[in-house]
Amino acid sequence: MKIAFYAPFKPLGHKNPSGDLIIAEGIVEFLKTRGHIIEVQSTLRARWIYFKPWAWPKLVLDCIKCLKNLHKNPPDLWLTYHSYYKAPDIIGPLVCRILNIKYIIFQGIYSTKPKRRFKTIIGFYFNRLALLRADHVFTNKSSDLKNLKRVIPEDKLTYIRPGIKPCEFKKNEKLGIKQRKQWGIKPKCHVILTAGMFRNDVKTQGLSWLIRCCARLVHLKTDFHLVIAGAGKMESHLKNLAKKHIHGHYTFAGKIKREDMFKFYSSGDVFAFPGIKESLGMVYLEAQSCSLPVIAFKNGGIPEVVKDKETGFLLPMYECKRFSDTLIYLLNNDVVSKQMGKDARAYVTKQHDIEYNYLVFEKTICTIARQVVTK
Repeated sequence: MKIAFYAPFKPLGHKNPSGDLIIAEGIVEFLKTRGHIIEVQSTLRARWIYFKPWAWPKLVLDCIKCLKNLHKNPPDLWLTYHSYYKAPDIIGPLVCRILNIKYIIFQGIYSTKPKRRFKTIIGFYFNRLALLRADHVFTNKSSDLKNLKRVIPEDKLTYIRPGIKPCEFKKNEKLGIKQRKQWGIKPKCHVILTAGMFRNDVKTQGLSWLIRCCARLVHLKTDFHLVIAGAGKMESHLKNLAKKHIHGHYTFAGKIKREDMFKFYSSGDVFAFPGIKESLGMVYLEAQSCSLPVIAFKNGGIPEVVKDKETGFLLPMYECKRFSDTLIYLLNNDVVSKQMGKDARAYVTKQHDIEYNYLVFEKTICTIARQVVTK
């Protein structure tokens, strides 16, 4: 099946990694491995595009280019990844309406709050038009599914569990020990891992809060080392914060390629990242797949990917004492920690294997396009 693809929020190959980009790339890779042909229609990033008149000429040119190309060589369907009020899909609905192409959205989001704000009302209506035009909408968040039901018939909605390839994220004890040695961490020292891009937003806010929270571990003389993976413009701020609050108990590991992240996870005992307003958090699935128990805030889409009290602990936001006490509990209870890690690996393998979960997605879009699914 030939599929026209567009990601208005963050195009494929974008320089800044994120959970959204990982999911988009995962979908494309899965469809390609299943024998489908993916043709990217535009690399235009539509984030706040209605306030960026300098981007409008490219929007028009890309629409014209798509109409010309797809009129000559029509695809079986158009697939858009992630349309919402900040980055609505404007190109897909227009092109599909003119050329009568089946239009699919994966990760459509609907909320009425943007309708009541001057800054977001334009994006709200553009996104609403895209959702209403769609022949089918997929979502990997239960909360989004609930909201989408307000405007889209249930027979045009499908929930798909978020997933990764567990085979790519598996604990390797030898590589983990090697990694710890490279960081100069003592063999018996407890290692807390965390990761995130150092952007001036909730990612850095979460990492900053975690660093301050770990100061209590220093005060209680807990033998621990915090390893932070990531990079970005807020790196100096985070390093100064770590030096002030947890001096001698931290390492900044830098930006790590996703294919090497399993080595990073293999070096730790616990994965802790607050996840303020986290949409889903693919790092939680990756860490659990590498047999690490997780500690995070109970908010956003995190409960979608972590089983509270089974594969980790989801705690009330900003309760530092409870968060640090939970860290200490897991670090000092090796049996509990390892059992949680084992359960975490089993949970991801059973519930969040992309190769299995996306079969439902493939079957549905093939049915819409009237194509036969490859077994």
